[in-house]
Amino acid sequence: MTATSEQKKKEGGLGETIKVILQAFLIAILIRTFLFQPFNIPSGSMKETLLVGDYLFVSKFSYGYSRFSLPFSPPLFDGRLLGSTPNRGDVVVFKLPRDESTDYIKRVIGLPGDEIQMINGVLNINGVPVKREDAGYWMDDEGGGRVERVKRWTETLPNGVSYYTLDLVDNGFYDNTQVYKVPPDHYFMMGDNRDNSTDSRVLSQVGYVPYENLIGRAQMIFFSVKEGDAAWQFWKWPWTVRWDRILSFVR
Repeated sequence: MTATSEQKKKEGGLGETIKVILQAFLIAILIRTFLFQPFNIPSGSMKETLLVGDYLFVSKFSYGYSRFSLPFSPPLFDGRLLGSTPNRGDVVVFKLPRDESTDYIKRVIGLPGDEIQMINGVLNINGVPVKREDAGYWMDDEGGGRVERVKRWTETLPNGVSYYTLDLVDNGFYDNTQVYKVPPDHYFMMGDNRDNSTDSRVLSQVGYVPYENLIGRAQMIFFSVKEGDAAWQFWKWPWTVRWDRILSFVR
């Protein structure tokens, strides 16, 4: 084999490698933009539904596509394409209205036109208290050997969606609120960890979330490590991975 043919062979191999890498990159971008995007949970506002250290897939197609569906959120168009509205009780990732570079994850509680109020820790929707049943206590493992017993309730929305909420303290700061009137094309979001969630009850921080700001619906936990541990520390996985949470659906 001549030096020239050997060089061409190397260049051809390099070109194929670059081609494969570019194809894989484009496929990943398409999947992230139109199908599923991974997120991780950095705070405890959605306990016990979602825990710090959970990694989940969010379906981008559930509510259609806005500019926030695209990487870096370029202002190419307004509104949503192929849009469909969320259901009450969906767990949704959205862009924070006051800081559109920040992602939040909460549960849809109020739909456009609803009146939402907390009275003595009980959620009221359009003047009717939401069904709430005693569900005992949940042991909150905060990592580092710290375990806290937290009061737990089963909350059932008018459309039949049920989930657990946590009540850290009686008469918490947002256990009694004003009446919130949800504007058209906006949604009212709340965390399941009611005394430890900055959500739509805090108008100056989150407030009502525009329909356009929705990114997608939380679907499945694909990986989970204990709070305070890092997912990349694979040598610790036998002890730090929450094996029972992997491939579980978000409800």
